[in-house]
Amino acid sequence: MIGVLFVTRHRVPVSEAAAFADAAQVAVDALAARPGFVSAQVGRCLDDAELWVLTSTWATIGAGRRAMSSGETRVALMPVMVSALDEPSAFDIAVPR
Repeated sequence: MIGVLFVTRHRVPVSEAAAFADAAQVAVDALAARPGFVSAQVGRCLDDAELWVLTSTWATIGAGRRAMSSGETRVALMPVMVSALDEPSAFDIAVPR
């Protein structure tokens, strides 16, 4: 396995966009402090202003899952994850760059 990509899409009312972006920054900072972290990005959909995405890349599935389940990280992620759509979120990186 080359790495793991976690992708969560979020439905956020436009009126809450600034608060979501602030909470996402806190979440990304918490993830970045965990072992095995490679990168993370947060983006807003150009075609739907209420749709956001949070992606994070990890060295291994174990590193990503441990990071997501640590108490400190869970506290930082909670304000972001309440808006997450219920869909699969962990992907094996099959074609790396």
